[in-house]
Amino acid sequence: MNINKKHTKPAPSIRGGNPDRRQVKKKKESTLDPRLFVKKAQPSGQEGFRTEKSFENLGLSARLLQNIQAKGYLTLTNIQEQSILPLLEGKDMMAISKTGSGKTAAFLIPIIEHALKDPRNFTALVVTPTRELALQIEEEFKSLTQGMQLYSATFIGGTNINSDHAKLERKLQVIVGTPGRLLDLSDRKVLDLRKVNTLVLDEFDRMLDMGFVLDVNKLVNRIGKRDQTLLFSATLEPAQKKLIDGLLSNPVEVKVNSGSGTNENIEQQTIRVPEGQDKFDVLADLFGSSELEKVILFTETKRLADRLAKKLIQSGIPAGQIHGDKSQNFRNRMIEEFKNGTIRVLVATDVAARGIDVADVSHVINYQLPMTMDAYIHRIGRTGRAGKVGHAITFVN
Repeated sequence: MNINKKHTKPAPSIRGGNPDRRQVKKKKESTLDPRLFVKKAQPSGQEGFRTEKSFENLGLSARLLQNIQAKGYLTLTNIQEQSILPLLEGKDMMAISKTGSGKTAAFLIPIIEHALKDPRNFTALVVTPTRELALQIEEEFKSLTQGMQLYSATFIGGTNINSDHAKLERKLQVIVGTPGRLLDLSDRKVLDLRKVNTLVLDEFDRMLDMGFVLDVNKLVNRIGKRDQTLLFSATLEPAQKKLIDGLLSNPVEVKVNSGSGTNENIEQQTIRVPEGQDKFDVLADLFGSSELEKVILFTETKRLADRLAKKLIQSGIPAGQIHGDKSQNFRNRMIEEFKNGTIRVLVATDVAARGIDVADVSHVINYQLPMTMDAYIHRIGRTGRAGKVGHAITFVN
């Protein structure tokens, strides 16, 4: 489907007023050059994503190895090959790797091994920038620890804090959460951070972008002395490096597909919408293509996300939306329906979509331009995962 050109054909079957014309406030426009959004995919395939090294060669516990194989993980990804052995040895680590690289298993597998050796005294704290990412990390932990009697819980905003108190009455080997809720529980004296042995800061660059630097510093100070600190980030700026140096002790540095560029597995294209053309009609015409199987549609505003989801549903296209004004239960349900195919399109804002881990997203569509190149990279990183070819489509004026 060649779409790097002006789109002049209106959608024949789906009509209606353009929802983004009804916004009351005029939002600051992106200044990014549209030429940045056109790039042919150079797929690495599974052979470029995974190594030939087997999990059986790592000396893992039999039950853990069984659970890994049950998930269909046969060989290590690049980040796993470089990370797991040093982490099993107890070393600190700074890992730079793009989304979809297998990094969650890269740090969870060593954590599980350490927890099995001393479950009563081991506690790992995994800090994430978003609720969705926290939930997905705990889901991965549970699948890897079937039948092991190791326990975890997630602590995130938008949920009942009293239920958090009940979770903490049990010995937890892994605690996953967002900075604000973790600090709240610490302030209430129901979460003792001094018991944490291993600290994981996941998607550290996004935590800084979202203004969590002070919260992270508070958490680190309250934990105090710890055995191991792991930091994972998609990008690393010089200013961030200075901050990281104070968190880690002689860390092993791992870089896999690092840098500020986009995933080579993603075909990047643009649609130029002429002035006066109804953008929603252009979008609707795209959905006449069977190629758009599972789509994340990005907007800059919550209001537009709601309107687009409603119009897509009215047009017969199963859709849902997630953004900061939606409850956590609602967002969880939308993501689950997106995963299982109940809905075809997930309309999302940048922050809400952060951490969504769905392996088979066929397309990312930028209905509105992101404000920064970093936001663009993170958006389209939702597709082209696990060595598969993904597609990114950006609407430009």
